[in-house]
Order: sequence, then structure tokens, then C-alpha cells
Amino acid sequence: MIRTAIKLALVAVVANATWHVFTAYSVNYKFSDAVEYAAESRGDKSDDQLRQQVIDMAAQAELPIDPDQVGVTHAETHTVVETSYTRVVELFPGVNYPWQFKVHVDAYVKAPGAYLHDLSRPK
Repeated sequence: MIRTAIKLALVAVVANATWHVFTAYSVNYKFSDAVEYAAESRGDKSDDQLRQQVIDMAAQAELPIDPDQVGVTHAETHTVVETSYTRVVELFPGVNYPWQFKVHVDAYVKAPGAYLHDLSRPK
């Protein structure tokens, strides 16, 4: 009886930690995906405008990103966005771990209308 209770408690603790880690990674993945989409569809935005958009997305996702740590560079149609942040993840009740996340997006912007042109080309 006691062994079963201990096993169930251990399973509950592991499930709790797994859930918190999964949640942190899920938010990071959604944020990285949104940053990649913003970089690919930047259009005529300057690096500073894209940088501000990334900062706004981080604030909306409630990510503790320091605006000074968001880097945006581009050369022609190639855009790179880099940032990192630390999020405290509760692994066990009362045990918090500072988890480091790095976001590196390496995107290429297609010329406006190029996609439609590719679709209309006969094969």
C-alpha cells in the first residue's frame, strides 16, 4: 500500500515537471515560428521595424526578452533574427530552474509576386 502511494506520488511529480517543461517549450516554439514568419514576410520593413515587431510579439507571449538582446540583420533577401531569454520553469513544487532559450531564425524573403509567378508557369 505504501509502495503504491510512493509510486503514484513519483509519477505525479514527474508528470508535473514534464507538463511545465512542455509548456515552456511550446511557447518558445510558437514564438520562434511567429518570428520566422515575420522575417519571411517582412516586405519593405527596416531592420528596426522588424526588431520592434519581434519585441512586441515577445511581450504579447509574455516572454522575458530584453529588447537590447534582439538582433536583426539582413543582406538582400536573407534575414537573420537572434535573441535569447531565460524562463524560470517549476520542475517540482518549490524547485524552480532557470531554463535558457535561444531563438535563431535564418529566413529568406521571396520577391513580391514571385510565388504567384511560379504557380502560373506551365509544367
